[in-house]
Amino acid sequence: MPRIHAVLSAALALLTLPALAQNPRLVLIDQDGSGPAGSNQMSMMVLLQSPKAKVLGITMVSGNAWETEEVRHTLRMLELTGHTDVPVVPGAVFPLMRTEVETNLERAQVGSFPWYGAWGDLAAKTSAQPYHGPYVLPPQVEGEPSLKPLDEDAAHFLIRQVHAHPHQVTIYAAGPLTNIALALSIDPGFAELTQGIVIMGGSLAPQTSDPEFATHPRHEFNFWFDPEAAHIALRAPWPRIDLTTVDISVKTQFTQAMLDELKAAKTPSARYLAKYTHELYYLWDELEAAAWLDPSIITKEQVLYVDVDTNHGPNYGDTLTWTAENKPKFTLQPVHVQMDLDLPRFNRMFVDLMKAGPGAK
Repeated sequence: MPRIHAVLSAALALLTLPALAQNPRLVLIDQDGSGPAGSNQMSMMVLLQSPKAKVLGITMVSGNAWETEEVRHTLRMLELTGHTDVPVVPGAVFPLMRTEVETNLERAQVGSFPWYGAWGDLAAKTSAQPYHGPYVLPPQVEGEPSLKPLDEDAAHFLIRQVHAHPHQVTIYAAGPLTNIALALSIDPGFAELTQGIVIMGGSLAPQTSDPEFATHPRHEFNFWFDPEAAHIALRAPWPRIDLTTVDISVKTQFTQAMLDELKAAKTPSARYLAKYTHELYYLWDELEAAAWLDPSIITKEQVLYVDVDTNHGPNYGDTLTWTAENKPKFTLQPVHVQMDLDLPRFNRMFVDLMKAGPGAK
């Protein structure tokens, strides 16, 4: 009888394997959700619309826009695309140490950059984004949301979710890493309780004529906006770190043909993007999300040790990298740096997910 029971148990276990394999993976999104549409919102939609992912919540951080404005854009996106069950949680409004005043003053010494995100024209006259203060809420072209954010701060929400699902949750971080650094500072065991973190950030030696990177190849906005937060996050003992850098991101492009295909679809997500997309640009954050869902999109990677320059000089916020052979003696974590991709596979996956209806899962 024990042998029969063992055989039956093994058979039942095999029958349940397909069901277990289809269970969506748990993910927490940490994003600087400027909008409407655009890379920040589309990257969240990749995860929201995939049957392979269950989004436990979205935490907001200032970066491309102020956090207070991003919350409203993201809430409205969830309403328009049919994902109103996903909580949005307010997060850090300001970087840990870098200040707007300091950054504006140092332009005379280090020069300016094409993109300053939330700091807009006050920091650099070259920025295309009109400036407004952190608590000003301009009218939204997509309408005001009726959804409300959670009455909780991002760092504690992230910690609470990871403790509720130990060793099951991946952190998807696509903006400055302020919220992540705060969570790590509050709970030193936070990183080890996750499955790992995927980050859009950093720049090594991108092959591009884009002036933002061609003349300063180690500069990347997410790391630059809050260097200390990136420094803290990259040194934490995550089970795995995957990094989508500028180098691989500039190999992607949201094309007119892709947008035209979305315009022909009738789903809520496609209508949202067709109506509010006004710029065709790199798909940096979207690639990060898609590569987590389907790692085969990445055809080449390199394991490096990554940090950020926190010295207040001309390279403040630049990406630092080493191989295992030449890395410093202090604690650094191995990082899986994505180097190349299957572009047709990624493009097809991205468009299909943007066309999908909210019930496609």
